[in-house]
Amino acid sequence: MKQEKTNVMRILDANKIEYKSYSYASTDAISGVEVAKVLDQNEAQVFKTLVTTGHSREHYVFVIPVAEELDLKKAAKAVGEKNIEMLKQKDLLMLTGYIHGGCSPIGMKKFFKTTIDSSASNFDTIIFSAGKIGYQVEVSLEDLKKVIEFQLAEICV
Repeated sequence: MKQEKTNVMRILDANKIEYKSYSYASTDAISGVEVAKVLDQNEAQVFKTLVTTGHSREHYVFVIPVAEELDLKKAAKAVGEKNIEMLKQKDLLMLTGYIHGGCSPIGMKKFFKTTIDSSASNFDTIIFSAGKIGYQVEVSLEDLKKVIEFQLAEICV
């Protein structure tokens, strides 16, 4: 069976970036931790994409391991904000073009300052949503830098 291509995969292909893709569409896994288990992946290497709003009303993207929680104070400090809060789920699609559970740091409607938890540098590659529920991609940080700008920082609780 040929796997469906997501916009994220098309962007990676267009930039000639090697990646592995995974599908868990045929499972009932919902949380990132469940997805990592179903696909037999190291949950510390599987990341989720979170979108926030800063005190300044700017939006920021944080990419953290699925089993971790974003530390709002550390995250605000990383992007130079007084404070940040999670974006309301109902605003996600309009702002990013993605729905909850299928949000990827690649291919949002507009680019937002992106911070990836520094634990990502412990791995040759990280795994994250391919922009559609049921699909993931695995990419090296070096290759990810070719399609989005990001910084690394300690942003988990």
